[in-house]
Amino acid sequence: MTNWHHFIAQENPLSDTPATTSDSFFSALTDLGLIAFEGDDAANFLHNQLTNDVEHLGIDQARLAGYCTPKGRLLASFLMWRTVDSIVLEVARDIQPAIQKRLQMFVMRAKAKSSDLTDSSAIIGLGGDAAGAALASWFPLLPDAPYAKVENAAGTVIRLADAGTMVRYQWITTPEIAIAAWPQLGTTLRQAGTEHWRLTEILAAIPHITLATQEKFVPQMVNLEAIGGVNFRKGCYPGQEIVARSQYLGKLKRRTLPASVSAPEVAAGMEVFAANEPEQPCGMIVNAARDASGLHHCLVEIKTAALDAGTIHLGAQGPALHFTALPYALPDTV
Repeated sequence: MTNWHHFIAQENPLSDTPATTSDSFFSALTDLGLIAFEGDDAANFLHNQLTNDVEHLGIDQARLAGYCTPKGRLLASFLMWRTVDSIVLEVARDIQPAIQKRLQMFVMRAKAKSSDLTDSSAIIGLGGDAAGAALASWFPLLPDAPYAKVENAAGTVIRLADAGTMVRYQWITTPEIAIAAWPQLGTTLRQAGTEHWRLTEILAAIPHITLATQEKFVPQMVNLEAIGGVNFRKGCYPGQEIVARSQYLGKLKRRTLPASVSAPEVAAGMEVFAANEPEQPCGMIVNAARDASGLHHCLVEIKTAALDAGTIHLGAQGPALHFTALPYALPDTV
């Protein structure tokens, strides 16, 4: 256990009692891993592997991206950004080692080398009206739009997609700076568990591929192209032909929508069923998190036709899911 993870374990950030969505809060995001690629060919190599444009990624921005199998199924989803000397990929920690190993396998003769930054970094999520002011001691200038980035001696701050009206940031820094900053952040923000950050990601309808959902979805099934994670004008990458075909040959038949459900347990990879077809799953939970009242919120990948067929259940005969509108538009009408 690193000093940062030991510190957070000692802090015990009440992961079982999430903050309310109206709170300004901060959370240690210990379920994320970081992979850095360095070298003259790093950008070109990743450009040829990922669904988004890496070669033209600016120093002042971040982007979403996916990594697919040759069959177009997502192995991972990333938040990525460029530093002075590297390109950093943020990925679910439960798949980070395997994804790093797989990417490194394809480097071949390219001048690019990966390194694991997970244990040498600390990632803090911040959200709410007071989040910007709380960061001002270290970042007098903050990124002013989603996926804008600011970097200085205190680390990197990226503004992410808003969750409703909630502004959200990630601060990536060293464990030493994070540990020193933690008490000061707590004077103006409520400390919340990692699950609360995941809840805000679900409210923003930003999907994350984890171990339970690897190779389950083509990028459009989780709306990755709708949130800027796929560039259809860039060159080839693994699965590109299938991703492009899914985009241009007719209306997409599967999408991801937010929903809520009252159940003791909801987890990524669980299947959902239409009431009129209980023997055949019509979709899958992509991500799930519990709010302060105990209600689970989730992102559900589903056949769009099933939404017209009646009630959708968690499991063949489980509780009913209650779907809500996406916070962004889709290229096609669901």
